[in-house]
Amino acid sequence: MSWTRGLPSALAACVLLLVAAAGCGTGETHGKRGTGAPSPVGKILDGTDEGGRHYRELDKKQAPGVGTEVTPDAGGGWDVRLEVHRFRFSPAGTAAQAVAGRGLAYLFVDGRLVTRLRTSAYHLPAKLVPQGTHHITARLYADDGTVWAVQGKPVESTADVTASGAETTAPTASVARTESPGAATPSAVGASGASAG
Repeated sequence: MSWTRGLPSALAACVLLLVAAAGCGTGETHGKRGTGAPSPVGKILDGTDEGGRHYRELDKKQAPGVGTEVTPDAGGGWDVRLEVHRFRFSPAGTAAQAVAGRGLAYLFVDGRLVTRLRTSAYHLPAKLVPQGTHHITARLYADDGTVWAVQGKPVESTADVTASGAETTAPTASVARTESPGAATPSAVGASGASAG
């Protein structure tokens, strides 16, 4: 056997290796495109929320925003409506990974977690907002449980609600609010229909 016969076989083996190497890292897994791991989103900070969930820092131009509107309803409860920007709510069962502009909102009353929202509307029972002034906060989280943040602060907005009146009548409200970076200014309306804020 001469060395010239072995050369085509060696070249064929090299070509196969090059073709196989070219397919690596393309995101193709078991014949499916796009199932490779996504690139990291933002930067994880040392800071955490009250529950120990880390902040995930984004540039202000990329960060989502949220505004909170709270209005009393005729039954004595409160309707909360969130206005989000550069953000969409993830459906239940979404993979626990951070994807820019996606996740859920946690709703707090006076710093206590009330619910996790996968939609922009929620009915808050009157028993959670008794007579007096209360802080209703919506904060945006990534699907992996990290808190979306800008300049070291969570992306959130708070409506300050003052409930008054007898239990048998519809409550009146005085509402003020703040918006997170990038949020538009939603109107906050009291029982009288007057715009506050």
